[in-house]
Amino acid sequence: MLQQLVHAEGLLPAQLESAIAAALKAEEILVDPYVTVTVVEYDSRPISVAGAVKSPTTFQAMGNVTLLEAVTRAGGLAPEAGPEILVTHSQPGPDGAPISLTRRIPIKSLIDTADPDVNLSLHGGEQIRVPELGKIFVVGNVKKPGAFPLQDDDETTVLKALALSEGLAPYATKVAYVIRRDDRTGHKNELPIELSKILKRESPDVTLLANDILYVPDNSGRRNTLGVLEKLAAFGTATVSGVLIYSTIH
Repeated sequence: MLQQLVHAEGLLPAQLESAIAAALKAEEILVDPYVTVTVVEYDSRPISVAGAVKSPTTFQAMGNVTLLEAVTRAGGLAPEAGPEILVTHSQPGPDGAPISLTRRIPIKSLIDTADPDVNLSLHGGEQIRVPELGKIFVVGNVKKPGAFPLQDDDETTVLKALALSEGLAPYATKVAYVIRRDDRTGHKNELPIELSKILKRESPDVTLLANDILYVPDNSGRRNTLGVLEKLAAFGTATVSGVLIYSTIH
């Protein structure tokens, strides 16, 4: 019994003290033992939780730790959390060198439906990241320019983006532009949108993707680049850099 306790894993020092004291008394080695356990060295098994959580943290895996418990230790999900959690861990590859594997866990399955198959058991060394919801950006001649989160349960279209930005401002043009980055090349493409036809239901609505910029110019034939830059400044440098190509639209 005592030998098993010495090599026990997952017990806190206080738990180990009580267990050893109980074993000494049960085996009649001591009548009323008082045991103090001092940890000389920990076997480091860190679990890190980062991204869209309320309190990003790193803690040691002590005993059985589940994915849901790890998220709870990080204060739970932040309001801007996206629809999935990424769990990355390393394991030996075919040649013995470590390789990283990432599993995508749907948040609905983990929290809403409590699917036990996705509530992974963690053993230390895992990196847990919660990506934020993707956003689309609406700028130019709209009443409320801004960045709007994409909802995971529905697609966001040009008409919905205009509704989120409270509609068109006066003197908006008939043609708008979707600025979209090509992930493979890194280049930004300008996609003309027949806005007037979409509004009249003469043309199908256009689906927007994460990080798209919907730009609605005015009908003066000019590009008020300075004003757009000022509005975009609140969205971050990545979006601001994307607006530099507006001046190429004529």
